[in-house]
Amino acid sequence: MRKEDKGIIIGQLADTVKQYGHFYLVDTTAMDAAATSALRRKCYKAGVKLLVVKNSLLHKALMSLDVDYSPLFVALKGTTSVMFCETANVPAKLLKEYKDGVPALKAAYAEEGFYVGADQLDALANIKSKNEVIADIIALLQSPAKNVISALQSGGNTLHGVLKTLGERAE
Repeated sequence: MRKEDKGIIIGQLADTVKQYGHFYLVDTTAMDAAATSALRRKCYKAGVKLLVVKNSLLHKALMSLDVDYSPLFVALKGTTSVMFCETANVPAKLLKEYKDGVPALKAAYAEEGFYVGADQLDALANIKSKNEVIADIIALLQSPAKNVISALQSGGNTLHGVLKTLGERAE
């Protein structure tokens, strides 16, 4: 490969890393062509971009960026596929569907944190997305107001019941 071509690929990889907020480094060595195609289809449906990259080019692309990605460099060995995504936990949920550990998680950069090793898959799958966190906050904020309204409605029903009973009483 010519040096100019490598420079273009490094630039494209750097742009892709900047574009997506999160990425996973995955080992797909043990997968055959059919399994790889099935994984690509699942990724496409889930909004995940899957690329097979050369480790040296990805290393240079990560070095060219402002963020220090050095904790991930230990995972750049062997065959590496990169899963780019907007939501941090989507690739982890895809990888958890595979029971035999293939494809295997090497490392990930999600929610501005580094996760190195296949044992981090559960932690990554449990990360809440931005929309999930916002929904939780709204539910927490609405809870006291719902309790007040419920108490007021309950008290009104009780008062109405007492007045109705007193009105129906024979004098």
